[in-house]
Amino acid sequence: MPTLVAEACQGKGAEPLSLKQIVCASGIKGKRVTALSAEENGITDFIQKVIADKPDMETPFSVLDLGVVMGLMDNWACKLPTVQPFYAVKCNNNLSLVGALAALGSSFDCASKAEIESVLSLGVSPDRIIFANPCKPESHIRYAATVGVNVTTYDSKDEVLKIRRCHPTCELLLRIKPPQDSGARNCLGLKYGALPEEVPELLKAAHGAGLKVIGVSFHIGSGGADSRAYHGAISAAKSIFETASRLGMGRMRVLDIGGGFTSGCSFDTAAVKINAAMEANFGEEEGLVVIGEPGRYFAETAFTLATRVIGKRVRGEVREYWIDDGIYGTLNNIMFDYATVTCTPLACTSKQENPTCRDLKTYPSTVFGPTCDSIDTVLRDYQLPELEVDDWLVFPNMGAYTTSSGTNFNGFSSSAKSTFLAYSNPREHPMF
Repeated sequence: MPTLVAEACQGKGAEPLSLKQIVCASGIKGKRVTALSAEENGITDFIQKVIADKPDMETPFSVLDLGVVMGLMDNWACKLPTVQPFYAVKCNNNLSLVGALAALGSSFDCASKAEIESVLSLGVSPDRIIFANPCKPESHIRYAATVGVNVTTYDSKDEVLKIRRCHPTCELLLRIKPPQDSGARNCLGLKYGALPEEVPELLKAAHGAGLKVIGVSFHIGSGGADSRAYHGAISAAKSIFETASRLGMGRMRVLDIGGGFTSGCSFDTAAVKINAAMEANFGEEEGLVVIGEPGRYFAETAFTLATRVIGKRVRGEVREYWIDDGIYGTLNNIMFDYATVTCTPLACTSKQENPTCRDLKTYPSTVFGPTCDSIDTVLRDYQLPELEVDDWLVFPNMGAYTTSSGTNFNGFSSSAKSTFLAYSNPREHPMF
């Protein structure tokens, strides 16, 4: 497999401009980026090569496909051309992913001092960061002021008082609770967002404190949200723009439509709903800046997780396997993001002549994580071929709320995992 390294930054080779931008990005420059084969099993071949080259690896590892990231950015620009993406760093803070998105033109949604520091460390300008946390520690607000992050969200009078004390030149977006329940698995309206009857007083509180409210933000929820909820939320935002004008606060100019986007057909549907609602409510609004906060849209499908089988037990027809990652590590998305995971076997050790186990008999199988907690169960009654210790299981779509929210429970470190960089042609990816 050919590799693309820093030489591309000197103009060598014939890679597309967008690929050169990525390879030369902070967080990636100088690292090895392997071009995947155009065949269907390109990612599998690459993982097999990693395993063969590093047989003594004791930890699981991930593969970040930068071609998928590039294709997702192109798709966003095509379907939502008037919405500037602010990637939600909390979803996956991998510096290579963040660096690639920065090179491709994304801005960033940060929720803490540490996330702001991470993005700034890549050379991103602070005016490309929104501090999108409606309730922030005062020390984090003061830090934002010192580094020039000058836009944040709020949904309470107490937050106004903190911002006035710690960052009086900061501009604000009023975070509202969407009027329609979207049915999302993670309903952020349970925790954040002003109610309609609270809006006038919150606008007056900010205005009275000498703070400028420049717009409105909302989030319809993450995971399985009904995109029809955008219509009501955007309509509610428009009414708040009008309320601010009636209160003599000046014209608002920013609408933040939040995150929760998932790549594929659901994104296409959401884009249609958003574009229609924007036209109906803000079609005559000149100079409006619309931003979104996609997280899983960019991260989820770009990462593949490879885990080693470290234990096995046979009970009748049932095969039980232990792997070196689990729900306290990368696979915590099963518990906290309600993810349904799938895996494919890679029997590099026991079946070298047929490592992908094609056409082999399968058995009902249970897959456990490595910790001593029985809750640490990844899959039950899952059909797998006969595997042995030191074979591998490969999990696709493992980039969203995985490594960023793992723990070191039982001494199994989530932070020690390696990430290998690869590049597929996005035009050959089934998503695009």
